[in-house]
Amino acid sequence: MIDERIFKQFQEIGRDLYVAGLISSHGGNLSLRLGDRLVIKRRGAMLGRLQPHDLVETDLERNDSGVALASTELLVHRAVYKATPALAIVHCHPRAAIAYSLSRDEIVPIDNEASYLLKKVPVIYEEFASGTPEMAKNVAQTLSKYKIVMLRGHGSFAIGQTLDEAFFWSSVLEEACQISVYARQINEPFIEYRKGSDAYTKW
Repeated sequence: MIDERIFKQFQEIGRDLYVAGLISSHGGNLSLRLGDRLVIKRRGAMLGRLQPHDLVETDLERNDSGVALASTELLVHRAVYKATPALAIVHCHPRAAIAYSLSRDEIVPIDNEASYLLKKVPVIYEEFASGTPEMAKNVAQTLSKYKIVMLRGHGSFAIGQTLDEAFFWSSVLEEACQISVYARQINEPFIEYRKGSDAYTKW
């Protein structure tokens, strides 16, 4: 039985992701590490309408009785927890960020908040981008150096000590990408306001 306080965290962040347009009805997933166990969203569950039975607890290292119901991204979550000090993971499908991931190897924000918080976000690529061992290894290795990573054409994986923190990095990235889109639509000369902005691509 999943602790009610844990369920409330999943329920609130899942709803926030859906309301913010960071996932489709059945997209994305969340997890929390609890020592040598983890809690993750059930396969096929709607993050915006989570119920207590939509959460699955399983072992960090090996499969157990509930693993067949767990998200298809379970392998990735396990790899990330083993490679980083993270206690929470948010995987979502931010639309503007996905669009940018199709044409670049890193996303460098132009707005003040995301420049300060994220510096830049790497874009990685896997041919089969859904829960494969190769994808798990690539995502985990990248998140050992960054707070958030984009998987080209798929979505973002963000880590934190809480679901709130991982959600924050996800929302900051998408906001930055939307601001960049608006700036391109306005199509006026960019007035530099940051000292040493050329260095942002070197972080």
